Amino acid sequence: LLITTLVGYLTASFMLSSLTSRYILEQQTIETVWTILPAIILIFLALPSLRLLYLLDEVGMSCLLTIKATGNQWYWGYEYSDFKGMEFDSYMLPEDTLEAGQYRLLEVDRRMVVPTKTDVRMLITSNDVIHSWAVPSLGVKVDAIPGRLNQTSFMATNEG
Repeated sequence: LLITTLVGYLTASFMLSSLTSRYILEQQTIETVWTILPAIILIFLALPSLRLLYLLDEVGMSCLLTIKATGNQWYWGYEYSDFKGMEFDSYMLPEDTLEAGQYRLLEVDRRMVVPTKTDVRMLITSNDVIHSWAVPSLGVKVDAIPGRLNQTSFMATNEG
């Protein structure tokens, strides 16, 4: 708003002013100033925002449980890094095996289990294509991208 107002005022004052001379119309100094000044203002606005984004994305080191989720073509693989040999694959249930009350495309044969009131760190990656690991009730959604290890944390406050 500040930049738009400043540039609009300067433009209107030059266009409506009767005190024009060829030196004002042909000067590149004023054009340089009103090009660089908004850029400097935008940089000063962006730097605190970038710092806050970085701080919000940083996961604290106080997590008590770390789980690695690996997205595959039709299933997810989970590895509890804090426990030796604790890993499993979670496959969707076929539609013909669903019972009443179960959700199509959401029910799996083995669910990932996390303790309540515990900070959990999730490391999310993919083996083949871009996937999306999400638990809406926890407010978590992270993209699983091949060759990249994304990280998030959450705390389950309720059971279920």
